[in-house]
Amino acid sequence: RLPLTVEEILNFGESNRELFIKSSTYSVIPITVTEMGLTISWIFSSDPKSISFSVVYQESEDTPLDQCKVLIPMTRCNSHKETIRGQVKVRNCGIYTLIFDNTFSRFISKRVFYHLAVERPVIYDGSDFP
Repeated sequence: RLPLTVEEILNFGESNRELFIKSSTYSVIPITVTEMGLTISWIFSSDPKSISFSVVYQESEDTPLDQCKVLIPMTRCNSHKETIRGQVKVRNCGIYTLIFDNTFSRFISKRVFYHLAVERPVIYDGSDFP
């Protein structure tokens, strides 16, 4: 079920998720965020060969994808050789979408192993003073 919520990601635990991306297609992981100041981080690797990756921000589900704000431009990652890590800071509520793009590959399907995490900012409220 997509999009994911922050709560669902917090319940991921340490386990890796797997995406199967056929040749000439792409997969998206939309994350709906309703609080500002969070940090969404990801770790992923691919097998076999590389995958392209990007992150876009959508104000609402009605916003057309071509009008979304690109936070991380589409980048070809050598994620079959090294683990790719990254993060975005949530400045606005809305949908943050991770895109794994295999459209450049005409014959080879890929598996992407990924882990997501969300961190809330630590806000010091001074409550331990008398």
